[in-house]
Amino acid sequence: MFKKLSCLLLTFILTACVTVDVPKSTPTRATMVTSGDLSFLSQSTPRFAWHPSLARVATEEGVNEDKVVGLMRTAMTKAMEAKGYQLVSIDESPDLLLGFGIALESEMSDAEILKKAGLVPGLSTAGVDADKHEKGSVLVALFHPRMAEPAWRALAQGFTDSELNKDDRQQRVDELVALMLGAVPSI
Repeated sequence: MFKKLSCLLLTFILTACVTVDVPKSTPTRATMVTSGDLSFLSQSTPRFAWHPSLARVATEEGVNEDKVVGLMRTAMTKAMEAKGYQLVSIDESPDLLLGFGIALESEMSDAEILKKAGLVPGLSTAGVDADKHEKGSVLVALFHPRMAEPAWRALAQGFTDSELNKDDRQQRVDELVALMLGAVPSI
């Protein structure tokens, strides 16, 4: 009887074991910090323009900076328009200015980011294949038009995926920027 029960139990255990190949996925870890005061935004501040000097990209050679700036501006415009804001020219006396910066870890360390932006999320690269993915940082800043320093800023870090096609890349940037601008009140 004991042999039969043992065989039955062993058979049950062995039939429940299944081997499945799990495809390696892109690291989706991300972290974000924010700082500042958005209280100057209200129903009477609906118009925004691009900051005249804060649209910086620090990536490796070969990356088309204009395309990266275009991706970010498209994502920021979508996020702000969804909240009721309107993009205008800087010559039209906007109510707020938006700027951004993007950097890869190979071009700017966390220490340099902290020195320049005053923030750093400190995303760990432990367990990430450095040959396939690189840590990237994105800064989004809102300025009162008459102030030199940002009134509010958000800094996010995540991992790049150079194999994404253009549409998937734009969607990923759109989602990140919408998350980063989530604290901006709708009007």
